[in-house]
Amino acid sequence: MTNYPLKNALRSRFLGLLVAPILAALSVASVAAESDFVPKTADGKPDFNGIWQAIGSAHWNVEPHAADFGPLAELGAIGAIPAGLGVVEGGNIPYTADARTKQLENKAEWLSLDPIVKCYMPGVPRANYLPFPFQIIQSPEHVVMAYEFASASRIVYMNRPDFEAPIFSWMGHSRGHFEGDSLVIDVTDQVPDTWLDHAGNHHSDALRVTERYTHLGPNTLIYEATLEDPNVYTEAWTLRFPLYRRVDENMQILEFKCVEFTEELIYGHLRKGAEAE
Repeated sequence: MTNYPLKNALRSRFLGLLVAPILAALSVASVAAESDFVPKTADGKPDFNGIWQAIGSAHWNVEPHAADFGPLAELGAIGAIPAGLGVVEGGNIPYTADARTKQLENKAEWLSLDPIVKCYMPGVPRANYLPFPFQIIQSPEHVVMAYEFASASRIVYMNRPDFEAPIFSWMGHSRGHFEGDSLVIDVTDQVPDTWLDHAGNHHSDALRVTERYTHLGPNTLIYEATLEDPNVYTEAWTLRFPLYRRVDENMQILEFKCVEFTEELIYGHLRKGAEAE
């Protein structure tokens, strides 16, 4: 008697072994084809114009982290912190012992200490993975990045490699160039006050960030940022994640002028009658 279940199982296994390499090859070819897609500007440079946004929980913590309670129990589940695999290559930031201690202290009091809670500029690279879109506007001489959060912006100087920053600033000093089809930006002279996320990951004024934007497909970029700061880290480290083009109909950067949302938090105690409340 023919054992049909066994025969069918063997046939399915054989077809699976035969088809799997073919599907894998097609997948690799598809990814390669997308990677070869690099739009160009009129002057032949890779084109990064558009509105982009990161997806994920890196704004909570760039390192791997479990889901956790939020800072306000009254918000219940909508105020909880989602889990994340992290965007740091290798897992964790290579802090010095003292710097790791400071990070943990920051994290314990982040609601009162995190600068963006009070609407300060987010700095680089944090501006690129906040849950807000940002727009890249490219010309031969400059690349402008306009962020929805707090109406932050920065100018990347593409033809002034020796241009030094006059002062330290919240968004730093950006000078760019192209390496093949990648846009590479050297960011220096950031104030030490910005954080990398809500988890209190931090840096000093010696921070140097080397950003790299590379097309993965028509609507996807791979963003990499290598951070160097001998005052805080034992070695350079890199975070990496995709940026997605917002293709919504009539997509545009809207206003999020968050100063008005922080007035009560920062100045509420100065209101007339506040002490009596």
